Amino acid sequence: MPEKTPADFWFDPKCPWAWLTSRWMLEVEKVRPVEVRWHVMSLAVLNENKLDELPEKYQEAMKTAWGPVRVCIAAEQKYGNEVLGRLYTALGIRLHHERREPDRETIAEALTEAGLDPALVDAMDSTEYDTALRASHKKGIDLVGQDVGTPVISVPGAHGEPMAFFGPVVTPAPRGEAAARLWDGTLLVASTPGFYEIKRTRDEGPSFD
Repeated sequence: MPEKTPADFWFDPKCPWAWLTSRWMLEVEKVRPVEVRWHVMSLAVLNENKLDELPEKYQEAMKTAWGPVRVCIAAEQKYGNEVLGRLYTALGIRLHHERREPDRETIAEALTEAGLDPALVDAMDSTEYDTALRASHKKGIDLVGQDVGTPVISVPGAHGEPMAFFGPVVTPAPRGEAAARLWDGTLLVASTPGFYEIKRTRDEGPSFD
């Protein structure tokens, strides 16, 4: 078996686009020798100094953005990094497929489903984990710069240095060989010196089917 390439993935559980990319990465693990390692970043931290520039709807969304990421950090500190993947899945199904609010009931249910202490829901309203949250966020965002959001993915470059990028933003999440082709293509463009961006206007919302 070929050695697996680590793919570090920074997510905010509230972002539907990051959720789709994360489901694509789980497909990539099936068709390429890749192992995803999950990390927390925060849209609340990213936008805290520019809230006045954001649309009112997005400003409202940021008010509930602290709770889920704080709980993720609390779970990581108690159980280790390996629990983040299954907690993210439990949260994402509720927030995106079931369209539930990130309230205490929803997050406590996700913790229980992930086999974690539901009492960690108390971290939602605590600043105790914010230093660690900011550190995790900074580690990811420093790889790509402040002009992007979530997700951030980083893989080892040709000489072992981090090769990181935002996205890809895609809907629905590709599966099977389509997932493999997107992964191969993403690595190809990301490894090109001086390459920064491919983009087109989104003409549909996220699809979770």
